[in-house]
Amino acid sequence: MILRCTAKLLSLLRSTKASVAAPPSAATDWYANLLWFERRKCLLVTHSGTLFSIFVPDVSVVQFRPIGRLVVPLIKEALLTEELPPDTFGVLKPDDVVIARTADRSVLGSMNDMALMLEWRIAARGGLKSCDVVQLNRQLRQEMSATRGYVTPLELAQRWQRLG
Repeated sequence: MILRCTAKLLSLLRSTKASVAAPPSAATDWYANLLWFERRKCLLVTHSGTLFSIFVPDVSVVQFRPIGRLVVPLIKEALLTEELPPDTFGVLKPDDVVIARTADRSVLGSMNDMALMLEWRIAARGGLKSCDVVQLNRQLRQEMSATRGYVTPLELAQRWQRLG
């Protein structure tokens, strides 16, 4: 699994090992971005082929290292929550995560849209402490995306699972 991290996240990880040469792949690439809400670090992880996303609020720096041990269980849990097999996007192992720089601007643009939507929904619910994170994640996965043919990330993940 390749985890393509934004510059903010790479800086937090203090990663000098980010692979610059890894070619983009819709099948194996995941993107991760560090967001800040209410002075708290939050993580947004998105599969590049489907935009299937996971939002994690209030993550400490310690949890980010090594990042594979944070991200892989989150992905598997999100898939199970959506009644998809944990290997929908292939076999994911925490120790096999390769950190790379971002490569697809359309994925980053979609993630920026998600971040704005999260900001609005968090504020509308009275802040992070008042939010139902499961519901926020479900809404992320049910938002149609123009970049993916006006299909929800959940529908694309279900298709992906059938093809895989």
